[in-house]
Amino acid sequence: MKQFFLRRFFVLPLVCLVCIFCCSCGNQNAGDSGDSREVGTYTPGETNVLVPEFGDADTVDAGPLTLDFSNASSGYFMGVLSEPGKTVNIQVTGPDQVIYKYFLNTADVRTAFPFTAGDGTYIVLAFENVGNDQYATLLSYSLNVELKSEFLPFLYPNQFVDFTQDSEAIQLASELSADAETDLDALTTIYQYVTENITYDDEKAATVETGYLPDIDDTLHTKTGICFDYAALTVSMLRSLSIPARLSIGYSGEIRHAWIDVYIESIGWVKNAVEFNGNEWKMMDPTFASALGNEQNISDYIGDGSNYVLQYVR
Repeated sequence: MKQFFLRRFFVLPLVCLVCIFCCSCGNQNAGDSGDSREVGTYTPGETNVLVPEFGDADTVDAGPLTLDFSNASSGYFMGVLSEPGKTVNIQVTGPDQVIYKYFLNTADVRTAFPFTAGDGTYIVLAFENVGNDQYATLLSYSLNVELKSEFLPFLYPNQFVDFTQDSEAIQLASELSADAETDLDALTTIYQYVTENITYDDEKAATVETGYLPDIDDTLHTKTGICFDYAALTVSMLRSLSIPARLSIGYSGEIRHAWIDVYIESIGWVKNAVEFNGNEWKMMDPTFASALGNEQNISDYIGDGSNYVLQYVR
């Protein structure tokens, strides 16, 4: 069932903030066991970048914005602006009742947005900026999503996890995984590369502006980044290898941070696999697959993970 309405000239103030992060950290626990992955099979050295597509089976036009829901069953919808100089805020609420906020401000760029809450009813709202912090309602759209696979939202690129087959980071993922026999081996290899070659950028963390989106190839070139950059780079490389990965966003105590969750076929979802202790990045010993958490390599602060509060998944 799908419902939508279009409405213009109703002006309201919105507090629309895109998450900004100052550091990143996490703990790693044996994750939820899940069904064997239905989409994509890890093969050493082989990338398989899924490409979001704009269809014509289910599109909605509202002023400068067009939204395409034709591929909702693949875990995403698309948006594009037809007019330069416009800013549109898109808000997505799924069955988890979490409100996800996205912004479009570049014309003629088709952008993918994920349905991260799985199967169920989603409400998509769109608002056009009409000056300062004033926004006019463009549309409200309701649809029921039935995913072809629960992993698809975490395999496709999207606005926050942005990559293509031509991205240098994706080519590097292929090279790094050439001798990695399993998805766990690939995770370990890629994680070690990122944490050994990218340094934490304290200045960027202190000055990053609202609306910042990671550029994974830029992170490779500069070899610096904040938690958001670490997580986006790692997640992009894993997804390109058909390894489902989530970019998770929330708090560590009172500090904004981002980390990753990864689906390993022999384990299920492994949560909070990225840890930053203020000086260096670490991953729990890869033997967690057999140790099931008996071997701990987590800072005293992280403890059992209760300091970590998840807000969003991208």
